[in-house]
Amino acid sequence: MLIWQVDFYRRPQNDSVVLWDLLICDCDNRHPTGNFRYESSCPQSQANSTWLASELEKASKEPNSGGLPNIIQVFRPQSLSLIQAGVKSLITNSNNSNNSNIKIEVEATRHTPALKQWLKDKGYSPIIDKPPPLPLPENIWGEEWRFGTLLAGDITEFINRPIPIRNIPDFLLPMNLGLASSQAVPGIVIYGGRRSMLLARWLQDVKPAMLNYVAGAPDGLVLEAGLAERWILATFEGEEIAIAAKNYEQRKLECRGLHFLLVQPDDSEMTYTGFWLLQREQL
Repeated sequence: MLIWQVDFYRRPQNDSVVLWDLLICDCDNRHPTGNFRYESSCPQSQANSTWLASELEKASKEPNSGGLPNIIQVFRPQSLSLIQAGVKSLITNSNNSNNSNIKIEVEATRHTPALKQWLKDKGYSPIIDKPPPLPLPENIWGEEWRFGTLLAGDITEFINRPIPIRNIPDFLLPMNLGLASSQAVPGIVIYGGRRSMLLARWLQDVKPAMLNYVAGAPDGLVLEAGLAERWILATFEGEEIAIAAKNYEQRKLECRGLHFLLVQPDDSEMTYTGFWLLQREQL
């Protein structure tokens, strides 16, 4: 399966000329910064789906491109819809002219390490603006929550457990991050009670990315989801729980940012409703 990571953004400039840059690279685990790279620029007047479709086709004909990809990954919310339109135009044109059946999926994801490294190499920050966190919908919150840990070696067991909703990407498996099986991986456990499935389905829809402790008045846990969404998962006060929260963050550092979110009806440890393996992004 061929995966491209694509960005299309307005280049920061001091003069009056507005240019848009297109960056395309492949996603190869053997080459963390990408094995194939393609870049192009256009003036503001040409920054549209037609120009994008043409450039995507040109890129697919470059040496080492591998042809058109199966998946295009996009991390920037502002360029997602435009890239989706460009891909749609490309597919329509290709299928009409070649009597073929090309399919390309556009995937919105924060996990575009090769592309973000390329941006940093060019002197541009891959950090995007994020809105203030919103409170969770009142009708989905569970009964209680706690900090927890799982041994890295036990996490793979969740792949085969009968959990209705889960997201365990291969690239986040502890063995693929080089973690020892005895390493304690931190996480958050939510006891949802009768709302357990409702909460898990909501989480599935928003696509959790990471869950961070934010110190303040009060302290809180902020769920980063989708490309730029932020949700207040919990707020709390008190020295004891603040220490636990700081330990949670410290353990994440020791696990290359790896952590988890577990939703279950109660503390019986008999059934699980949802499980997400997450990673704090280091930019």
